[in-house]
Parts: sequence; structure tokens; C-alpha cells
Amino acid sequence: MSDVNQYTITQAVKDSFKTEPGSRFESLLQGLIEHLHDFTREQNVTHEEWMAALMFLYDCGKISTPERHEFILLSDVLGWSALVDMINTRGGATEGSNLGPFYLDNAPAKALGADLGDGREGVTLLVHGRVTDTLKNPLPGAQVDTWQADGAGTYPIQEEGQDKYDLRGKFTTDDQARYYYTTVLPKPYTVPYDGPVGVLLRAGNRHAWRAPHLHFIVTAPGMSGITTEVFFKNTDYVDNDAVFGVRRSLIRDIKPARDTEALGYALDKRPDAVVEMDFVLAPEG
Repeated sequence: MSDVNQYTITQAVKDSFKTEPGSRFESLLQGLIEHLHDFTREQNVTHEEWMAALMFLYDCGKISTPERHEFILLSDVLGWSALVDMINTRGGATEGSNLGPFYLDNAPAKALGADLGDGREGVTLLVHGRVTDTLKNPLPGAQVDTWQADGAGTYPIQEEGQDKYDLRGKFTTDDQARYYYTTVLPKPYTVPYDGPVGVLLRAGNRHAWRAPHLHFIVTAPGMSGITTEVFFKNTDYVDNDAVFGVRRSLIRDIKPARDTEALGYALDKRPDAVVEMDFVLAPEG
């Protein structure tokens, strides 16, 4: 250790950790150390740049709250979230997409057919579909957890005085594996721009706009759950989403609500438009 230098320090740091040989933790930790050290040497990082990076991470932590996760937002704009989603999408299952910084895991359970719009202005959208496995077998009793921005492009959790659980709900599919509810059609919005991630985007001359979308986490017993989003055809930023969340397979048409009675749904509110999205889950393991 006494003769450590810029070339031997990487191995010295790796050797200092007494991890279980061959474990996943050892692989991840040693790979991180190697890449971090290699990047630092390749870029000849200065003291000022090193400290700026540490202060940036400090600022991300300082602004984060249980309702706003700045590190998730950082992961999103760097495309890391999207890459992890792509790598971990199971064969035949619905593609994954961003969790985003505003997820709450304790959203209220809602009855099928409920309206999530809470009286907000905008187009009333019927969202419906089925949940199946990769062999197209229906999955009754699956849970569909959803959240979104409103018709002005704002999450209620961002607005002082608003109920943070508005525009959120957990639905359980019926005996035909169907889910259905109405809500307000979301509009595009910018990712939070008032913190360190906003500073990064401005420094990189990048826009912060997200294509309008609905968030979903879909789970069922014995199946691998998915975290994903649904986007709408021919809407703004669908081709250049700020967090790289759009997948071709997740884009759906919005259609006028003409014959919704034929679907046999009991709805709390009459819709103006309809979007259909089926979710496919792969078996665990």
C-alpha cells in the first residue's frame, strides 16, 4: 500500500473490500470502482471538477423528499433508467419504462370504473384493457397501479394544497382479467427544472419536456411485475422524450368514445375518448 500510485490504486481499493468471492455484490462493486477510476484517469479530472461533481450529488440529496426523488430524475435524464428497463424486460412481456420521480407506493384502492379525474378540466379518457401472461392466459386478480399528470401537465403532488393521492389508484382486474377506469387526458410537462438536474439540462442545452403519458405498475401472483408507461400517437415530444421513456410498443391511438356501452363497463363518468392497453406479464424465475 505504501507505493500506491494512480495506476495501482484501483486494485488497492478493490482489494480493500472483503466481499464474498464470486458474489453479485463483489462484481457490481469492483466494476464500479474500475469504471470510476478509468474515467477519472481518461478525463484527467481536476480537483475543481471532482468537487463540483460531489456538490452536485449533495444538492440532489438535499432537494430530495419522499415525494420527489432527484436521483431517480438524474437517472432518467441520463438514460440510465431507460437502459435498466430495456435490459430487464422479460421476453414476451410488455416493455418497461420509467418509474419517474413522483411514484407513491400507497395509492388508494379504487373500484373498477372509478373516475380519477377529480373534477379537473380536460378530456375525459377511458383507459381499459386486459392483463395476461405471455401465453395469452388471462390473469384475474392482477393489480394495476396507475398515476399521472393532469390536463395542464402537473402532478397533484407538485401543487401545494392539492391531495397528493389525486390522479392515482390501484385497480384489481375482474374475472375476465379486465381493468377499466376514466381519468383526465394528461398533457406534456417538463421534468422538475428547479434543482440540480435542471442545472445539468440547461448546461447541456437540452429541453426538459416529457411526452404525455400514463404510468403503470402491473403485478400478479407468480408473475414478474412490470413498471411501464403508455404514450399517445401524434402527441408532442413522443419522438424526443426528455427521459427516453417512449417505446414503439407503448404508443397507443386515442379514439373517440362512441360505443363504450358495448364494452359492458359500469363507469362513474362518461368518457370523451378511449385508449386501450393490454399488459403482458412473464412468469417469475
